[in-house]
Amino acid sequence: MHTPPLVYRDTTWRRFGEEIFDICVIGGGINGAAVARDATLRGLTVALLESRDFASGTSSRSSKLVHGGVRYLQQGDVALVLESCRERDLLRTRVAPHLVRGQRFVFPIYEDDSVAVWQLRVGLTVYDLLAGFRNVEPHRHLTVAKVREHEPALAVEGLCGGALYFDCWTDDARLTLETVLAARSLGAAVLNHAEVTALEKDAGGRLAAAQVRDMLTGATTLVRARAFVNVAGPWLDHVRRLDDPGAPPRLRLTKGVHAIFDRSRIGNRDAIVIRGLDGRVMFAIPWQSQTLVGTTDTFYSGDPAEVRADGDDVDYLLGAVNRAFPAAGVTARDIISTYAGLRPLVAPEDERSASDVSREDQIFESPAGLISLGGGKLTTHRHVAELLVDRVAAGLGRKTGRCRTAEVPLPGAVGIEAGSSMEAEPETREEHLRSRYGALATEVAGLVRGDENLAERAVADLPDLLAEVVHAVDFEMAATLEDVLARRTHIGLRSRERGGAVLRAAGELLGARLGWDAAQMESEIARYRDLLRLDGAAVMSRS
Repeated sequence: MHTPPLVYRDTTWRRFGEEIFDICVIGGGINGAAVARDATLRGLTVALLESRDFASGTSSRSSKLVHGGVRYLQQGDVALVLESCRERDLLRTRVAPHLVRGQRFVFPIYEDDSVAVWQLRVGLTVYDLLAGFRNVEPHRHLTVAKVREHEPALAVEGLCGGALYFDCWTDDARLTLETVLAARSLGAAVLNHAEVTALEKDAGGRLAAAQVRDMLTGATTLVRARAFVNVAGPWLDHVRRLDDPGAPPRLRLTKGVHAIFDRSRIGNRDAIVIRGLDGRVMFAIPWQSQTLVGTTDTFYSGDPAEVRADGDDVDYLLGAVNRAFPAAGVTARDIISTYAGLRPLVAPEDERSASDVSREDQIFESPAGLISLGGGKLTTHRHVAELLVDRVAAGLGRKTGRCRTAEVPLPGAVGIEAGSSMEAEPETREEHLRSRYGALATEVAGLVRGDENLAERAVADLPDLLAEVVHAVDFEMAATLEDVLARRTHIGLRSRERGGAVLRAAGELLGARLGWDAAQMESEIARYRDLLRLDGAAVMSRS
């Protein structure tokens, strides 16, 4: 949908003040996006509000995996594995095959691991059986020699064997964004940088409206709705307290940190299951020419907006990499970037380690009618949204259409077949655009045809184009440099030039479309530089 960005914000803002919506969804992560898409497909009217940017929290800071839940087998949660395998298959084959792609994993076993080779073999056999015909491919047993053949850079000492199995990789931020765009194309009123500052109730004590502030202009309005769904992730308890200031906390946040390296420094060919020095299972995942390593799992009690990697996180990740790949010898200087996200887990009754806190979702409703989601996983977002919309529809007391999100593909998925993750950087512009946008690549290509200058790369070390900066504003509601560089493109995570000339070039393109004057553009560039400094502080402290 190509509506000039300022016109779209103005039009949506007017809708907020004029309409009474069936559902007001608070939170623009993957779960909020999925609720908005599901509800609009059923014929409900929807307002979707996000205080920062879509996917700016947990939904862009995952391990980029859509997985069947091998780890859940160790916990005996067969139902969750079945659900995860079903949802993974739907995303990979029907809903988002352009974004969710098969990925090979090597799982090596060493003498000091808590799992023996035979246990791994049995576990993956059960995993394949539970997945049924939904597996990308069945697992294969690997002898020591086969592990070394597949991954020659892996540590050899104590190696007992292993297995090759399959899960899926995704671009988590784009999966979220395209789900939002799908809801918007169906009529939902969606807006980022729109913060809910208060909730208002009617004479009967039921929620009736949300006070909303435009974070870009300071304007305020009232969004009225018949139902309110709180899918704010790590900010869930904050939104609950807008409804009930005395509401006890329901979340126990845990922090997950990842680091990105050049793959040539690590040496992995496929995704590898590795372990931290404390035995925690982690991954080294190929991201074209780079390797994504993570994740950590520690309790976090600070402001969700301030979560970042610290020096201990960096040391932990470096230790895990050098243990798994002894020849790598990586140091903090080899880290291209880090990012940290929060898991909005439901608080346990007892204080266990962060890794032991349940990953199960929970839906709970306040006396005033605020429906809240605790937990939530990238893999199962579609089904969780179905349950939430079912609950809203029942509360509205009227018949709605059936859930169709398992059948209707995302816009970029039309005509795209299931495939595997790319093993190298795209060689052509067309290949790059197709891999990121799927069927929507024609939108970016159209911008290039209109202005050949937009065919230039935004940075020398990545295939991202200047046209994608324009596309992010014109088609995808990006409103800040961070929106473009951290989520619409991969420049903020993967480029070593992300703080250089690209800020000026991107700032000028954004400013021309968003009506920035010179002072506002300089302020935006300075703000993004500050973010880069904060995100890189832990790495610099260990360099």
